[in-house]
Amino acid sequence: MGDKLSAHVLLAAAALALGIITALPLAVWASRSPPVSRIALGFASLVQTIPALALLALFFPVLLSLRSVFGEGLPTLGFLPALLALALYALLPILRNAVTAREHMAGGVLEAADGVGMTRWQKLRLVEAPLAAPYIMAGIRTAAVWTIGAATLSTTIGQPSLGDPIFAGLQTQNWALVLAGCIASAGLAMVADALLGAVERGFARRKRWLVWSGIALALAGVAAAGIAQRPTTGDTIVIGAKNFSEQYILARLIGQRLESAGYSVEYRDGLGSAVVHQALTSGGIDISVDYTGTLWTNQLGRSDNPGREAMYDELVRWERESTGTLVLGQLGFENAYALAMREDRAAALGIETLGDLARAAPRLTIGGDVEFFERPEWIAVRSAYGLDFDRQRNFTSTFLYDALTGGEADVISAYTSDGRVAADRLRIIEDTKGAFPSYDALVLISPDAAKDARLVAALEPLVGAISVEAMREANLSVDRLEDKRSPAQAARTLADKIGF
Repeated sequence: MGDKLSAHVLLAAAALALGIITALPLAVWASRSPPVSRIALGFASLVQTIPALALLALFFPVLLSLRSVFGEGLPTLGFLPALLALALYALLPILRNAVTAREHMAGGVLEAADGVGMTRWQKLRLVEAPLAAPYIMAGIRTAAVWTIGAATLSTTIGQPSLGDPIFAGLQTQNWALVLAGCIASAGLAMVADALLGAVERGFARRKRWLVWSGIALALAGVAAAGIAQRPTTGDTIVIGAKNFSEQYILARLIGQRLESAGYSVEYRDGLGSAVVHQALTSGGIDISVDYTGTLWTNQLGRSDNPGREAMYDELVRWERESTGTLVLGQLGFENAYALAMREDRAAALGIETLGDLARAAPRLTIGGDVEFFERPEWIAVRSAYGLDFDRQRNFTSTFLYDALTGGEADVISAYTSDGRVAADRLRIIEDTKGAFPSYDALVLISPDAAKDARLVAALEPLVGAISVEAMREANLSVDRLEDKRSPAQAARTLADKIGF
């Protein structure tokens, strides 16, 4: 947790500093030009209407398009996009308070400054800035709290933060982990607000010692966070994982094997499907586990289904020739999308195949994970069977099965390697037309890491070693509240089960 806290502090502090550096000169310009004021405040207000998660994600394609100009060294994931998005988020309260303070400043004071012959710079430095400082600090306090809260979402684009334990806890239903992340984030926001509040009171009461003590303590905290950040050594391998239990377990399984081979390991959890592959090919992470069907549709843009082996061979060739990524091999199990219902509900409606489901669909509600209904696989299966449900509802994968067993949905997009399918007595609806592609789990290694023969040799024994039954058991041990295990514990048990 300590390294996540220090990373969170550094990100939030850098974003707030960038927001201040941008907002204050803009506020001075806006206070002297009504058109600039309207445009600047309008833009800052518009940014606030965009959800923080969407704003963070939008910088990924923006930076990706800029790589053609600035070169392959421009990072598209991690610290830079998070910094830019959060700085934009911090802009509005600082800018609005600064402009408002200047607009409501007593006219007589400014006239007196003009009367004694002050230059524009002198009037700004000696009159306007001191009078506006308490109001500006109030805006900075608001921006700091917003930024610290929004920074938890940077986990989704590969930047370590206090969002890591929150997202991991949500996906594995480890509420202690969620609570720890939330308390740490809230505590950090309260400390920052208190220190910046001291600076604000110092400006309001003309007490310089209060101003400088608040600033000094804040800077000391940022410096301590910088010192606490562990430098990444040349032998540190970064393993990426998507935002569900199986990915966390497999990432730890891979990490434990590499640690036994002498490597130090870091994890980047909670990444989206497109983000994790781009991070791998650009060197943001070194290793990930992905699935043939996901790569087939997301990366190759294919909607056909040539069969399991043909799909795998084509993916190996495409990764080698297009990205330089090494497909180490198949882990031995498939985690496919499938539509599932409660056994009793399916039996009552006489549903065994997706063709049967299509006839009942207009009376049913379907639930999917947060990306399912936008994925090509759903579009393909919907078209193949003419599925037209009464309602569509989105749930995180944490609550998807609870929605089905609790009656919030009649059908869900399930995962065939999920232990909850058997535990909840669900029926997988048969896909008689083969509309869903295969989803064999693959180990992918980045172009740079693939050059390390020792690393490749350490991971080769994983190929073909994990059965779907073993994976289901590991997944269930993490997902269930009774006798719950952490992903790392589940990975060690899985390693024992498969003979490592």
